[in-house]
Amino acid sequence: MTDNPQHDYDPGDVAVIGMSLRAPGARTKEQFWDNLVHGRESISFLAKDDIHVDETLIHNPFYVRACGVLDTYDKFDPSVFGISDRMAAAMTPENRLFLESAWESLEDGGYDPDRLRAEIGMYGANNPQTAALYGSPPDRVSVGPEAIEASLAWSPDTMTSNALYYMGLTGEAVTVAAVCAGFHYAVHLACQSLLLGQTDMAIAGGAMVRLPHPRGHLWEENRVLSKDGHCRPFDANGTGTALSSGVVTVLLKPLNHAVADRDHIYAVVKGSAVNNNGVSAMAYGLAQPERLSACIASAMEVGGVAPETVSMYEANGLGLPMTDELEVHAASMAFGKQIATTSIGGVKGNVGHGGVVSGGFGAIKAALALYHRKLPATINLTEVNPDLDFPGTPFVPQLEGADWEPEAGIRRAGITSIGGGGYNAHLLLEEAPTAAGRAPEVEGRPRLATLSALDDDALARQRARLRDWLEANPELRLDDVCFSLNLGRRVMPRRWAAVVRSRAELIAALSEDVARGSATTTAAAPRTDADAFSRTDHGIVPSGRDERALSELAAAWVTGRQVDFDALHVGETSHRVPLPTYPFQPRRFWRQDW
Repeated sequence: MTDNPQHDYDPGDVAVIGMSLRAPGARTKEQFWDNLVHGRESISFLAKDDIHVDETLIHNPFYVRACGVLDTYDKFDPSVFGISDRMAAAMTPENRLFLESAWESLEDGGYDPDRLRAEIGMYGANNPQTAALYGSPPDRVSVGPEAIEASLAWSPDTMTSNALYYMGLTGEAVTVAAVCAGFHYAVHLACQSLLLGQTDMAIAGGAMVRLPHPRGHLWEENRVLSKDGHCRPFDANGTGTALSSGVVTVLLKPLNHAVADRDHIYAVVKGSAVNNNGVSAMAYGLAQPERLSACIASAMEVGGVAPETVSMYEANGLGLPMTDELEVHAASMAFGKQIATTSIGGVKGNVGHGGVVSGGFGAIKAALALYHRKLPATINLTEVNPDLDFPGTPFVPQLEGADWEPEAGIRRAGITSIGGGGYNAHLLLEEAPTAAGRAPEVEGRPRLATLSALDDDALARQRARLRDWLEANPELRLDDVCFSLNLGRRVMPRRWAAVVRSRAELIAALSEDVARGSATTTAAAPRTDADAFSRTDHGIVPSGRDERALSELAAAWVTGRQVDFDALHVGETSHRVPLPTYPFQPRRFWRQDW
C-alpha cells in the first residue's frame, strides 16, 4: 500500500481495480461481456423434470418454466480456504459463492491476501430467505457447541465476516439487507468507508441463489414477472422479467492510491447515492418518480458531474411498461432538458432479474462498456413503447451495439437499481484515467514468472489458462505479467517457475508438458544451497538479475523456500494487470437435513 499517494485526482473518486462475476450463461466477466456484445439471452426454458417444485404448481396454466440458471450454484472448492467438507455442506450457497467471488476479485486486482498489511472492508448483500430454504436453522439446544460453528456458516448475517476470516484478512464486515438494491448499497457503503479512511481497500458485492434451483414463476397480470419468460426492457409488448441467480463482487480503492500503487483500473466510481420512498410511495414497493429522481441527481451532484456528460444510462429496466415508464420519467427529471443524447439500456433482457445482485449485473456491464469503449445492444427490444416518449427525454434506446463516442469527450455511465420496499440506488461510473506514459519494456531482460496451486492438476490448468490468456492479449507486457504473478497470488504447495526473456518464451514454457529448459517445477526441481542466498525479513533474494541467478532463485522457490518478491521487483515501474484467477475445483455440497 502507498503511504504518500498522488493528489492529482478528485479525492472523492474510487477506482474499481478488480471484478468477479458469475451469471446465467457466464462463468466469468469475460464470458458475460462476450454474451452482451453478441446479444445472447441467457434465460433457460426448462423441462418439467428439471424443476424441483410442487407438481400442482408446475401444471398451473400460468406457470412459466423459465429462469436464469447458475450452473455452479451447488458447488464449491473448500480446500483453497482450509474449510472442511462438513462445514462446506453446512454453508449456504450464497456464503460459498460470495467467498470464491471475493477471492477472484482480489486476485483480479493483483493482490495476495497473505501479503496484505491493510484493512480490507467487506460489504455484501444476500437473500435472507436462502438460508431458511437451504435447511433448518441449527438447533443449539440439542446439537450443542457444534451448532454455533454451523450457524455461522448458515446465517446470512455472517457472509462478509466469513469471507474476511477464510481469506485471512481483517477489516470491516457488513452484510447488507436492501432487497434488490443490495449490490448498490454495498458499493455505496464501501465507498464511504474508503473515503473516510476507515479501510484501505474494499470488496463489495452480492450473491443470490433462488431455491429450489432451477425453478420458474407464476405469471400475474401487471406484476413484474414475465408472461413468457422473456424480459423486454422498454418494449411495448413487455410483460416483466424472469428470475435469475448470480454473484458479483468488485475490488475498490481510492483512485489516487490506485494510481500511485500502479493498479489496473477498470472504471472509477464518481458518485453514489441511496434513498427510500418511505410514505411518499404511490404504493408500497412501487417506484416513486420524485424520490428516484432525487437519488439519481444526488449521485451526480456528489460526483460533481453535469448530466449532459453522462452518455450511458443502465436502467433497472424490469420490462414491464408501467415500471419502465416510472423509471424513465424519474431519470428524465434528474437529467433535465439537454441537447446531448444518452444511451439507455437494460441488462435484464440478457440475464433476467438477479435480486440483490441485479444491480451488479448492470454495474459490470457499464464498467466493461467503459473499459472496452463499446455500448452493447439492449436485446428483446423490437417495438419501443411509445408511452415512454423517448424523443422528449435525453435518452435514446440502444437498439444495436456501437462504439462509444461521447459528445462530451469523456465516457460516464449511470446505473440505477430499485428494490421492493422503496429502496432506490444509483451509481455513477467514469472511464479510467489515461495511464501515465512510461518507457518501453527492456527487451531481452530475463524475468522470473511463477505459478502455484494446491495440486499438480490445478497447476496444469493454471498454466493452460495463462498461456491462452497471453495468446489472446498480445498487448500485455512481460514485466507486468511477472510482477502481477509474483506479488498478486497466494503461494501454494505445488509450484512452477520459469526464467524467460520474452512473452513468446513464457508461452512456450507454459505449453511444455514436462518442465525443461527455462522452467522448473516442484516435482522436478534441482537442489539448491539455501545458504548461498542473501536474505531479508521476508525471504531469500537473488544474487543478481541475470538468468543464472534467477534460475537458482526459481529452483529454491519451487522446493519450498520463501522468496522476497518485493525486493525482486524493487525499482521497477511494472503495473498490475488482470490475469486468470485460481482454477477452483468445485465439488457438489448440498445439505439435505440437519
